Amino acid sequence: MADGAADVLTASVADLAHQGEAISNAEGEAAQGAVGTDPRNWQPGVLPSQLLMHAIHRGWIRSPALKPDQLQPASLDLTLGAKAYRLLCSFLPDRESRVEEKLADYVLEEFDIAEGAILERNRAYLIPLREELALPESLRGKANPKSSIGRLDVFTRVVSDNNSRFDELPLGYRGPLFLEVVPRSFIIRVREGLSLNQLRLVAGDFGTARYSDSALAKLHIERPILFSEGKQVSSTDLDLADGLFLSLDLTPDVHGHVGYRAARNSRVLDLSVTGRYSWDEFWEPVRALPNGNLILEPEEFYLLLSRESVSISPVTAAEMAAYDPTAGELRTHYAGFFDPGFGFSPVGWPDGSRATLEVRARDVSFVVEHGQRLCRLIFERLVEETELVYGQGIGSTYQDQKLTLSKHFASQGPVGQLTLPDTPPVRAKVGSRSRV
Repeated sequence: MADGAADVLTASVADLAHQGEAISNAEGEAAQGAVGTDPRNWQPGVLPSQLLMHAIHRGWIRSPALKPDQLQPASLDLTLGAKAYRLLCSFLPDRESRVEEKLADYVLEEFDIAEGAILERNRAYLIPLREELALPESLRGKANPKSSIGRLDVFTRVVSDNNSRFDELPLGYRGPLFLEVVPRSFIIRVREGLSLNQLRLVAGDFGTARYSDSALAKLHIERPILFSEGKQVSSTDLDLADGLFLSLDLTPDVHGHVGYRAARNSRVLDLSVTGRYSWDEFWEPVRALPNGNLILEPEEFYLLLSRESVSISPVTAAEMAAYDPTAGELRTHYAGFFDPGFGFSPVGWPDGSRATLEVRARDVSFVVEHGQRLCRLIFERLVEETELVYGQGIGSTYQDQKLTLSKHFASQGPVGQLTLPDTPPVRAKVGSRSRV
């Protein structure tokens, strides 16, 4: 995207947010990308930033208060509305009912969050989102928590009308969106306009947009996606099984620490502020056993690090799938999006960035080992190359390999290992637009 067109994109979102006016014809042309305006003619894949802008222009995504920073390389940040419901239990509507029709059976309390409100640990809440959808019949959607929210052990799922599945929106969905929120480790404070999760739009079926294992191995040869110890992993050494598996790094830092565990306290963590909290008020560093293994205690939440580094190019998107490697005793990672540009740079730093692993043991203590398979990345094609890429300048900020807590903390603590970006994306020229 040319610099002028990039400015138009930002300005047009601002216009839509503040005035509710349609984007001008010139702006719509800048946003529609190179694949045309009819989604029925698009190849299966995830919509990149410029096509999400086109979706806003066409009214497929609607909101009274869209802001420029909601637009990401291949996703849109969704925002909380002004009220919330405390629930008796989680629920899903059936195909014949709307969410609001079910609420009367399960609501314990309705309250206002316009100026902020506290959500207690291990209680389920339902919050109407400000965004609504009016998708054409060839587009579907899926949602995931934002990376900073997953790292705080806040469980979120999108609920929609006439739909018995969380986080997945069927072809042609038209209607409101609701977010189920369950804080697990910390008491949190939320307010209207805060973004806890993200939406991707997908042309065609989820399955046809996804890379097969053989296609992923071929992609790795053309645009390397996995690195270990600063070197590209051989395509024959990729751990592929319906996606790419990553393993656990339990190499201690200079202090002997291998990760963090959520501390038990009664402090309130305000999600609307950044850089406020000291890490040691909410986290404890953890050490491995003398033999290098780590014992995970029941119902404790850990932030650990992948051994491998990942690079997501501007023509692909990835999703960390929730994975249970123990058939019941361990849950690793809330599902989360990896947008185009994570760990990627067209020049320099050829070794990607490692991934934060969010891990929770269940009923009994469970031991994990260095190098153990612990999470799975699913890669998907974009409809076309994104014009919005993560990073500063040319993405170099993602190559810092330190274990980063969420953006709410003023200091990152003593564990010197990993990064997951909370910085806003920037527009960078990364080559000609192409399809894969």
